Amino acid sequence: MPAAAFTFVRLKYRSGDWDAVDERMPANLLHSLVQYTKVPVAPKEKVVALDSEELFRYPFCYLSGHRLVQFSAAEKKNFEQYVRGGGFVFVDDCNHDIDGLFARSFEEQMRVCFGAGALKKLPKSHPIYSQFFQFPEGPPNTGFELNGWGDDLVHDYLKGIEIDGRLRVLYSNKDYGCEWDYDFRNKRFLAEDNTKFGVNIILYALTA
Repeated sequence: MPAAAFTFVRLKYRSGDWDAVDERMPANLLHSLVQYTKVPVAPKEKVVALDSEELFRYPFCYLSGHRLVQFSAAEKKNFEQYVRGGGFVFVDDCNHDIDGLFARSFEEQMRVCFGAGALKKLPKSHPIYSQFFQFPEGPPNTGFELNGWGDDLVHDYLKGIEIDGRLRVLYSNKDYGCEWDYDFRNKRFLAEDNTKFGVNIILYALTA
Protein backbone atom coordinates (compact mmCIF):
# COMPACT_ATOMS: atom_id res chain seq x y z
CA MET A 1 0.00 0.00 0.00
CA PRO A 2 1.21 3.56 -0.63
CA ALA A 3 2.57 5.44 2.37
CA ALA A 4 0.65 8.59 1.44
CA ALA A 5 -3.05 8.88 2.24
CA PHE A 6 -5.39 7.52 -0.42
CA THR A 7 -7.29 10.27 -2.24
CA PHE A 8 -10.57 9.56 -3.98
CA VAL A 9 -10.19 11.40 -7.28
CA ARG A 10 -13.20 12.23 -9.44
CA LEU A 11 -12.43 13.03 -13.08
CA LYS A 12 -13.87 16.20 -14.58
CA TYR A 13 -14.30 15.97 -18.35
CA ARG A 14 -15.61 18.61 -20.72
CA SER A 15 -18.38 16.86 -22.63
CA GLY A 16 -20.75 15.46 -20.01
CA ASP A 17 -22.16 15.63 -16.49
CA TRP A 18 -19.07 14.42 -14.65
CA ASP A 19 -20.59 15.44 -11.29
CA ALA A 20 -23.77 13.37 -11.64
CA VAL A 21 -23.09 11.39 -8.45
CA ASP A 22 -23.40 13.22 -5.13
CA GLU A 23 -20.31 13.79 -2.96
CA ARG A 24 -21.84 11.51 -0.31
CA MET A 25 -20.78 8.51 -2.39
CA PRO A 26 -16.99 9.01 -2.12
CA ALA A 27 -17.41 9.99 1.54
CA ASN A 28 -19.23 6.69 2.09
CA LEU A 29 -16.46 4.66 0.44
CA LEU A 30 -13.77 6.50 2.38
CA HIS A 31 -15.63 5.67 5.58
CA SER A 32 -15.67 2.00 4.54
CA LEU A 33 -11.92 2.01 3.94
CA VAL A 34 -11.41 3.36 7.46
CA GLN A 35 -13.91 0.87 8.88
CA TYR A 36 -12.53 -2.28 7.26
CA THR A 37 -8.88 -1.62 6.39
CA LYS A 38 -5.77 0.16 7.60
CA VAL A 39 -5.38 2.26 4.47
CA PRO A 40 -4.77 5.93 5.39
CA VAL A 41 -7.27 8.16 3.61
CA ALA A 42 -7.65 11.83 2.77
CA PRO A 43 -10.99 12.90 4.29
CA LYS A 44 -12.50 14.44 1.14
CA GLU A 45 -12.61 13.62 -2.53
CA LYS A 46 -10.60 15.68 -5.00
CA VAL A 47 -11.88 16.76 -8.42
CA VAL A 48 -9.20 16.65 -11.10
CA ALA A 49 -9.60 17.73 -14.73
CA LEU A 50 -8.90 14.88 -17.13
CA ASP A 51 -6.71 17.13 -19.26
CA SER A 52 -4.62 18.21 -16.26
CA GLU A 53 -1.12 16.97 -15.44
CA GLU A 54 -2.29 16.67 -11.84
CA LEU A 55 -4.02 13.41 -12.81
CA PHE A 56 -0.70 11.57 -12.80
CA ARG A 57 -0.19 12.16 -9.07
CA TYR A 58 -2.91 9.67 -8.15
CA PRO A 59 -3.22 5.87 -8.66
CA PHE A 60 -7.05 5.77 -8.71
CA CYS A 61 -9.77 7.87 -10.25
CA TYR A 62 -13.52 7.68 -10.82
CA LEU A 63 -15.47 8.75 -13.92
CA SER A 64 -19.25 8.74 -14.23
CA GLY A 65 -22.19 10.46 -15.89
CA HIS A 66 -25.42 10.11 -17.87
CA ARG A 67 -24.59 12.04 -21.03
CA LEU A 68 -22.19 12.09 -23.93
CA VAL A 69 -18.56 11.17 -23.32
CA GLN A 70 -16.40 12.73 -26.01
CA PHE A 71 -12.83 13.40 -24.96
CA SER A 72 -10.93 16.38 -26.25
CA ALA A 73 -7.51 15.67 -27.76
CA ALA A 74 -5.82 16.55 -24.45
CA GLU A 75 -8.26 14.43 -22.44
CA LYS A 76 -7.80 11.45 -24.75
CA LYS A 77 -4.02 11.74 -24.51
CA ASN A 78 -4.07 11.93 -20.72
CA PHE A 79 -6.56 9.07 -20.31
CA GLU A 80 -4.54 6.74 -22.50
CA GLN A 81 -1.20 7.75 -20.97
CA TYR A 82 -2.58 7.42 -17.43
CA VAL A 83 -3.97 3.93 -18.04
CA ARG A 84 -0.94 2.67 -19.94
CA GLY A 85 1.31 4.08 -17.23
CA GLY A 86 -0.32 2.10 -14.43
CA GLY A 87 -3.24 4.27 -13.30
CA PHE A 88 -6.64 2.75 -12.51
CA VAL A 89 -9.96 4.23 -13.68
CA PHE A 90 -13.32 3.08 -12.31
CA VAL A 91 -16.01 4.09 -14.81
CA ASP A 92 -19.68 3.90 -13.80
CA ASP A 93 -22.63 4.43 -16.14
CA CYS A 94 -25.25 6.33 -14.13
CA ASN A 95 -27.91 5.40 -16.68
CA HIS A 96 -27.45 1.73 -15.67
CA ASP A 97 -28.12 0.54 -19.22
CA ILE A 98 -26.08 -1.12 -21.94
CA ASP A 99 -27.04 0.93 -24.96
CA GLY A 100 -27.64 4.46 -23.68
CA LEU A 101 -25.75 7.60 -24.63
CA PHE A 102 -23.11 7.31 -21.91
CA ALA A 103 -22.51 3.62 -22.65
CA ARG A 104 -22.27 4.01 -26.42
CA SER A 105 -20.06 7.10 -26.32
CA PHE A 106 -17.72 5.88 -23.57
CA GLU A 107 -17.22 2.50 -25.23
CA GLU A 108 -16.42 4.30 -28.49
CA GLN A 109 -13.81 6.40 -26.67
CA MET A 110 -12.21 3.20 -25.38
CA ARG A 111 -12.13 1.79 -28.91
CA VAL A 112 -10.39 4.93 -30.13
CA CYS A 113 -7.88 4.91 -27.25
CA PHE A 114 -7.09 1.22 -26.98
CA GLY A 115 -8.44 -0.48 -30.09
CA ALA A 116 -11.46 -2.61 -30.95
CA GLY A 117 -12.04 -5.41 -28.48
CA ALA A 118 -9.91 -3.91 -25.70
CA LEU A 119 -12.95 -3.60 -23.42
CA LYS A 120 -13.82 -7.18 -22.41
CA LYS A 121 -16.16 -8.94 -19.99
CA LEU A 122 -14.56 -9.86 -16.68
CA PRO A 123 -14.98 -13.48 -15.56
CA LYS A 124 -16.42 -14.17 -12.10
CA SER A 125 -13.03 -15.57 -11.17
CA HIS A 126 -11.29 -12.21 -11.64
CA PRO A 127 -9.18 -11.21 -8.60
CA ILE A 128 -11.17 -8.01 -8.08
CA TYR A 129 -14.03 -10.18 -6.78
CA SER A 130 -11.82 -11.65 -4.06
CA GLN A 131 -9.41 -8.79 -3.39
CA PHE A 132 -10.72 -8.31 0.18
CA PHE A 133 -14.35 -9.33 0.45
CA GLN A 134 -15.52 -12.42 -1.46
CA PHE A 135 -17.98 -12.12 -4.36
CA PRO A 136 -18.04 -15.64 -5.87
CA GLU A 137 -21.01 -14.77 -8.11
CA GLY A 138 -19.25 -11.77 -9.62
CA PRO A 139 -20.43 -8.17 -9.32
CA PRO A 140 -23.16 -7.57 -6.73
CA ASN A 141 -26.46 -6.34 -8.10
CA THR A 142 -27.82 -2.86 -7.40
CA GLY A 143 -31.27 -1.81 -6.34
CA PHE A 144 -31.62 0.24 -9.53
CA GLU A 145 -31.41 -2.87 -11.66
CA LEU A 146 -33.70 -4.89 -9.41
CA ASN A 147 -36.29 -2.09 -9.44
CA GLY A 148 -36.46 -2.36 -13.21
CA TRP A 149 -35.12 1.08 -14.08
CA GLY A 150 -32.83 1.74 -17.02
CA ASP A 151 -32.95 -1.18 -19.47
CA ASP A 152 -34.86 -3.46 -17.06
CA LEU A 153 -31.92 -5.88 -16.95
CA VAL A 154 -29.73 -7.21 -14.19
CA HIS A 155 -26.18 -6.94 -15.51
CA ASP A 156 -24.32 -10.08 -14.51
CA TYR A 157 -20.86 -8.89 -15.58
CA LEU A 158 -18.53 -5.92 -15.61
CA LYS A 159 -16.11 -5.02 -18.38
CA GLY A 160 -12.52 -3.94 -18.22
CA ILE A 161 -9.34 -3.12 -20.08
CA GLU A 162 -6.17 -4.92 -19.09
CA ILE A 163 -2.67 -3.59 -19.72
CA ASP A 164 0.22 -6.02 -19.27
CA GLY A 165 -2.06 -8.49 -17.53
CA ARG A 166 -3.49 -6.04 -14.99
CA LEU A 167 -6.93 -4.50 -14.98
CA ARG A 168 -6.57 -0.75 -15.55
CA VAL A 169 -10.10 0.32 -16.57
CA LEU A 170 -13.12 -1.12 -14.73
CA TYR A 171 -16.39 -0.36 -16.51
CA SER A 172 -19.81 -0.82 -14.90
CA ASN A 173 -23.36 -0.47 -16.23
CA LYS A 174 -24.71 -1.19 -12.74
CA ASP A 175 -24.76 2.40 -11.40
CA TYR A 176 -22.81 1.70 -8.22
CA GLY A 177 -22.31 5.43 -7.75
CA CYS A 178 -26.01 6.02 -7.05
CA GLU A 179 -26.24 2.76 -5.06
CA TRP A 180 -23.57 4.09 -2.67
CA ASP A 181 -24.88 7.65 -2.65
CA TYR A 182 -26.11 7.96 0.93
CA ASP A 183 -24.83 9.27 4.24
CA PHE A 184 -22.48 6.69 5.71
CA ARG A 185 -24.28 6.96 9.05
CA ASN A 186 -27.31 5.28 7.44
CA LYS A 187 -25.25 2.18 6.69
CA ARG A 188 -26.29 0.72 10.02
CA PHE A 189 -29.83 0.27 8.71
CA LEU A 190 -28.70 -2.06 5.91
CA ALA A 191 -28.82 -5.83 6.34
CA GLU A 192 -25.54 -6.00 4.40
CA ASP A 193 -23.13 -3.14 3.75
CA ASN A 194 -23.40 -2.59 0.00
CA THR A 195 -20.14 -0.62 -0.20
CA LYS A 196 -17.95 -3.68 0.34
CA PHE A 197 -17.39 -4.16 -3.38
CA GLY A 198 -16.19 -0.54 -3.53
CA VAL A 199 -13.53 -1.48 -0.98
CA ASN A 200 -12.44 -4.31 -3.28
CA ILE A 201 -12.18 -1.95 -6.22
CA ILE A 202 -10.02 0.58 -4.39
CA LEU A 203 -7.74 -2.03 -2.83
CA TYR A 204 -7.25 -3.69 -6.20
CA ALA A 205 -6.33 -0.31 -7.70
CA LEU A 206 -3.81 0.36 -4.93
CA THR A 207 -2.10 -2.99 -5.29
CA ALA A 208 -2.13 -3.12 -9.10
